[in-house]
Amino acid sequence: MRCPFCAHDDTQVKDSRPTEDNASIRRRRQCSSCGARFTTFERVQLREVVVVKSGDRREPFERSKLEHSVSLASRKRGIDQERLDQLISGIQRQVETSGEAEVPSSHIGELVMEGLRQIDSVAYIRFASVYRDFSEARDFEEFASTVQQAAKE
Repeated sequence: MRCPFCAHDDTQVKDSRPTEDNASIRRRRQCSSCGARFTTFERVQLREVVVVKSGDRREPFERSKLEHSVSLASRKRGIDQERLDQLISGIQRQVETSGEAEVPSSHIGELVMEGLRQIDSVAYIRFASVYRDFSEARDFEEFASTVQQAAKE
């Protein structure tokens, strides 16, 4: 593993342990050149999945992009990080076990929206505002009113 501080190729694993949800291995590493310590995570990847974006662009599925968008939507909401990690792992598992080599980005977006809807309504609305490309305040109002109606039922 390359050191993120000095780019030296020789690092040593100092400690390994499973994460809380047992979905990955957390490894503490130390660079033999500069002595810096850093953490890596090792996860199982079941298969290579290609995401079909708008305009038929294709790119490999990247968990980090999913983590980033969920993180932005849930920022400052006080949602337990473990719960978000479980959501992300669940979506990744669904995508990788779907049996499809190519998955539309719209399908992944819908999975994220459904997961966030169950966790936090504000994070759900934040994600939807980007995913559904809200352009005016009225778009927020209309969507928020549908969320409120669904919560009452």
